[in-house]
Amino acid sequence: MGRISNTVTLAKQSWEVLKADKELLALPILSFVASTIVAASFVVPMFFIGDDPGAIGYVVMFVMYVALAFVTIYFNTALVSAADERLQGGDPTISSALAGANRLVGRILPWAVISATVSIALRAVEQRGGMLGRIAAGIAGLAWTLVTFLVIPIFVVEGLTVGDAVKRSAELFKRTWGENMAAQFGFGILGFLLSLPAILVIVLGAVTGSGIALGVAILVGVVWIVAVSVTLAALNAIFQTALFHYAAGGKTLGPFGHGALATAFRRK
Repeated sequence: MGRISNTVTLAKQSWEVLKADKELLALPILSFVASTIVAASFVVPMFFIGDDPGAIGYVVMFVMYVALAFVTIYFNTALVSAADERLQGGDPTISSALAGANRLVGRILPWAVISATVSIALRAVEQRGGMLGRIAAGIAGLAWTLVTFLVIPIFVVEGLTVGDAVKRSAELFKRTWGENMAAQFGFGILGFLLSLPAILVIVLGAVTGSGIALGVAILVGVVWIVAVSVTLAALNAIFQTALFHYAAGGKTLGPFGHGALATAFRRK
C-alpha cells in the first residue's frame, strides 16, 4: 500500500506541474496523430510484403519501426524539455518544447534506430522461441525499459551522446532501482484504474442491445481512454524529469520539493 500511495502522490505532484502548462497535452496528441500517419503510410507496402517478407520486406519493416520510434521519442523529448523548463522555474510553450526536441534530433535519430533494433530483436525472439521465447522477450524488454528510463532526460539536461546516455541511465537506475520500478508499474496500474469507467460504459452500451447506444458508448469510452493516455503520457514525462534531477544530483524541484521523491526513491 505504501508504494501505491507513493505513486498516487507522485502523480498528483506531476499534475501540479502539468496544471501550469495544460497546453502541453497537445504534444501526446500530436505524437498519436503523427504515429498514426506513419503507420498508415506503411499499410500498402506491408500488405504486398505478406507473410514471407524477404530482404526488401525486412528493410521496409525496419524503416517503419525506426520511423515510429523516432516520432514517439521526438515528442517525448519535447515533453521532457518542457517539464524541465517548468521545474527549473521557466514558462514553457509548445514552441519551446518542440525547439528543445529539434536541437536534439542528432541524438533522437540514433536512439530511434537502437530502440527499433531492440524491438525487432525482441519480437523475433518472441515469435520464434515459443513460450520460453515470449517469457525471455518479456523479461528482456522490461529490463531494457527500466535501464533506459532516464535516457531522454539525460539528452535534454546533460546533452550526452546516445552511448553515454545509456550508460548514465543504467548508472542512475542502480541508485533508485527499487521504488523506481514500483513507481513505473504504479503509473501503469493508475492508467488501468482510470480507464475502468470507459470499459464499464462500453459494457453497459453492449448490454442495452441498442446499436445507437453501443455506438455512443464506444465513442465515449474511446475518448475517455485517449484522454487518460494523453494525460498519463504528460505526467510520466514530468515524473521522468523530476526523477532524473533527484537521481543525478539529489535535487527535488517544484512540487516534488515537498519530499515525495526523497521518501519514495532511496538513493543506493
